Amino acid sequence: QVQVVESGGGLVQAGGSLRLTCTASGRTLSFYTVAWFRRTPQKERDFVAVISTQGTTTKYLESAEGRFIISRDNAKNTVTLEMSSVRPEDTGRYLCAIGLTNAGDYSNPNAYTDWGQGTQVTVSS
Repeated sequence: QVQVVESGGGLVQAGGSLRLTCTASGRTLSFYTVAWFRRTPQKERDFVAVISTQGTTTKYLESAEGRFIISRDNAKNTVTLEMSSVRPEDTGRYLCAIGLTNAGDYSNPNAYTDWGQGTQVTVSS
């Protein structure tokens, strides 16, 4: 059984930084694309960032480009989202998702099969 667990969220002031970690058990993570989505009152699952199986390709939400960095350590079965220069609009519950996605489908939440419960990020102004 797959278990996906996120950690690292919290309350941070605008302009600060946070590091989110996604850990998967029950799967060899190196076979899977891993993405971060964000849940807010306005949107159930908004794509934030994705990383390919070997980490050679990354994609970001346009507003996250240049501020967030997604990386992975397949030996440790973890994926990390480094968030810097955070803004109040980055607030939300960040969910980690894993799946065998096609290259063009990475921002579609339905392309992912396993999800964590999320970790809350709150950015104060």
